[in-house]
Order: sequence, then C-alpha cells, then structure tokens
Amino acid sequence: MAKATKKQALGRGLSALLKDPQNDIQSAEDKNADKLVGHIVELELEAIEVNPFQPRTSFNEDALKELASSINELGVIQPITVRKLDFNKYQLVSGERRFRASKIVGLKTIPAYIRIANDQESLEMALVENIQRQDLDPIEISLSYQRLIDEINLTQEQLSERVGKKRSTIANYLRLLKLDPIIQTGIRDGFLSMGHGRALINIEDPQQQLDIYEKILQKSLSVRETEQLVREINTGSQEKKGNKASTTVPKTYKKGIKEFSEYLGTKVDVKLTKKGSGKLSIPFKSEEDFNRIKKLIQGEE
Repeated sequence: MAKATKKQALGRGLSALLKDPQNDIQSAEDKNADKLVGHIVELELEAIEVNPFQPRTSFNEDALKELASSINELGVIQPITVRKLDFNKYQLVSGERRFRASKIVGLKTIPAYIRIANDQESLEMALVENIQRQDLDPIEISLSYQRLIDEINLTQEQLSERVGKKRSTIANYLRLLKLDPIIQTGIRDGFLSMGHGRALINIEDPQQQLDIYEKILQKSLSVRETEQLVREINTGSQEKKGNKASTTVPKTYKKGIKEFSEYLGTKVDVKLTKKGSGKLSIPFKSEEDFNRIKKLIQGEE
C-alpha cells in the first residue's frame, strides 16, 4: 500500500485550492483556472459520481480485481478524467475501471484531469474515450458509434474524423446492429466473432439468421465456413426467386413447343418472364447431335 500512497502524492496543492470556496473555478476564465487545466489533481473518490452517459454497461469482476491488485502495488498510473459539476463535485468522463478498482483497494483519492464541459460535450468525450479502449466487444463499439451519430448529430464522415477510423470500418460496425438481438448477445458474450456477424448480415430473414447461428454454435463453424454457408443459402434463394419470376407457359405456346420438339427430335424448353420475353432452350447429347439440330434449324435437311 505504501507504493500506492507515494504514487498518489501528486496534485495535493491543487486539491487544496479546489476545496477553497473562495476559489471555486467554474470556467476557463476564472482566477487560478490556468493552474488547473492540463494538470493532474488528487480528488476524493467520494466527490466523484459515475457518468450517466457511460456507454459501457458491464465490467469483468476478475479483471477489476487484477487491476485493483496492480493499483494496490503501483498506484493509479493513468489519471481518470472528470468534469466539474459544482463546488467539490465531479462527474466521471473516462476511467471507470480505474475508479471502481480504486474503491476496491480502499483508496480515498485518485489522480484526475478536470474538464469543464456541458452534458453533450461530456457524452462525446465519454463515447470517444470508450471507443478507443482495446477490450470492448464489437457490439459495444457499434452502439457507441450509433450514439455519437444520433446524439451528437454526426455523419459517418464526421465520426470517422473524430475517432480516427475509416468510414468503411465504422459502417461495418454499424451494420452489426441490424442482426437479431440474440445474435448480438452472442457476439457480446464471445460465442461469435465480428467476422461471423458480418457474414450473417447478408441473410435478410431473421429466423434464417438464427438457424445459421445455431449451426455455428453446434458445429463450431469458422468465419470462412459461415461465409460459404451464407453464399450457398443466398444462391439457393436467388434460384428460387428466378424460378418464381418465370411465369407459367400459356397454352398458346405449348402447341408450338411440342412442334419444335418433334421437328428437332429433342425436348425443347421455354421460359417466360412476367414482361412477356423469354428464352428457348434446345438440349443436345453430343457434337454430332448439335450439328444435326443446327442443320434442321438452317433448313439444310
């Protein structure tokens, strides 16, 4: 615990400044604000409330305990970020895992950067900070992107610039939100990868998505195997659609088809579209048979 206490000896002078009601800093123009902005300040954990805009909803307890053990040994190496709400009252913007782990250890204070921001700026900071984390699942990232678009009114292009990601990457994440909620949960729980999810998006029918999801789990299908399965299903669906698109051959054609077949000595097939156009199919058994049919059509026999 001694190491943690030594590590957190930073920012004590600034902490005292913040506790003086006569020096209550509310904006960047206030007296002594320059001493605060960009500096690490020791804040009491009790003075900090959790950010209601935090996109992250679940925290791995074992990982928190490991972080708490590290903080107990080395202290909080990376300061959290908070925004000032009122006198000696702050709201967490980023660093909730560090904040929670510090409470587990029993620390009274934590190093922090203080920002003055309105609710919308706080939401944006929290979301952008959250997206940069390495341990988020694809659905958490997708939801954060969607919230930035909806609540900060950003386009995908603007979002791309804010988070430093390609627009195509953002689009791929957002498409995951079109998956059935059960499949989204499967991705969050680690049963499926983002690659599996991207393959399943190409299946329009939600029930069919779930059927494939079950096969992935039962047979431990890889992403490539899933992509192949999706291709086969889509190809079959397209063939069925193509067959449905062709209309029943009217009686007026049937007599002509019969005459064609008898004249050419092979079964002739006709496919019609709803618009009235069609295709005449004449099968042959060999090159010799092909030449025989050719001569009949050309009137050489």
